[in-house]
Amino acid sequence: MTFHLSETAYGTDTPEAKQTMYADLRSQLTGLVHGETDWIANTANFSSLVFNTMPGLNWAGFYFLKTQDELVLGPFQGKPACIRIKRGRGVCGTTVEKGEAIVVADVHEFPGHIACDVNSRSELVVPVFAKGEIIGVFDLDSPLPNRFDAVDAEGIGSLVKILEQTLES
Repeated sequence: MTFHLSETAYGTDTPEAKQTMYADLRSQLTGLVHGETDWIANTANFSSLVFNTMPGLNWAGFYFLKTQDELVLGPFQGKPACIRIKRGRGVCGTTVEKGEAIVVADVHEFPGHIACDVNSRSELVVPVFAKGEIIGVFDLDSPLPNRFDAVDAEGIGSLVKILEQTLES
């Protein structure tokens, strides 16, 4: 299978525009990870694909549970980030606790938000699972308030599912 990175500029102003973007991202990601089982390579390319395709981002990357109580920074794109996050702290740690995606319209309103980049205004965090257990999260930050919504949570979740399948092969 060959891989081709789309040069399309995507809009995020309507649910339909976002759904088109996520359909294209699913296709590109499927080609990118096809036949590759290395988790670091796949998560690094995943972060790069999302960061370089989705408009309005200032950070995109992974945190992985290294113990039951602590997330550790994984492959990412953007400014240097917080390295360790305790389970239950911030949006990432809370996502691990809840086991479901969290959309934050204004990070300044989220109790216990961890400000790794003072320019971030909104955030989307999606859990990553392997064999039914949460193993980490994929985190997106934006300098724009209200950048993310349920369409984004569903779209990023669909991409994470493609990535999770590389663990099972």
